[in-house]
Amino acid sequence: MKQNKRKFFVTLFLVVFGTVGILSFQTIQQPQPRKLQNIKVLPADWTYQQVDHLMDQYKADMGVKCNYCHAPSKDNPRKMDMASDENPKKDISRDMIRMTVELNQKYISLIPHADTVKVQAVTCNTCHRGAAKPFGPIVAQQGPPQGPPPPGGLPPAKGK
Repeated sequence: MKQNKRKFFVTLFLVVFGTVGILSFQTIQQPQPRKLQNIKVLPADWTYQQVDHLMDQYKADMGVKCNYCHAPSKDNPRKMDMASDENPKKDISRDMIRMTVELNQKYISLIPHADTVKVQAVTCNTCHRGAAKPFGPIVAQQGPPQGPPPPGGLPPAKGK
């Protein structure tokens, strides 16, 4: 009887502490998701991975690295302080993101049949094309307009 009690308590001990050990090991193995800070334009419920993927796209579209918009950390200048607003280019980038979203929502989405055909959305690459500063107009200029515009709108197309 005494030996059965002993086996019972040893087994109970192993089960309890083994379970605690496994649970704590799993907790150590699974890092907590990074908490995003100072999100002002992107959706607040986005994950770190979603934001990181989008930032990679911005870097490619503009041909820049993180330090173009993000300020260095005060503790370690070799690292970026992603939440900091000290770099003024970050606010410019936010305005550009707002403009791009507005263009796509207000104009591109209203193109007839945009839901049934592949319509190119406006992205950073539309204007920047791999450069930090946007290029000039994509369409070649036709020259200066001839005379004042007619009342009520654009001049008629040539040849019509």
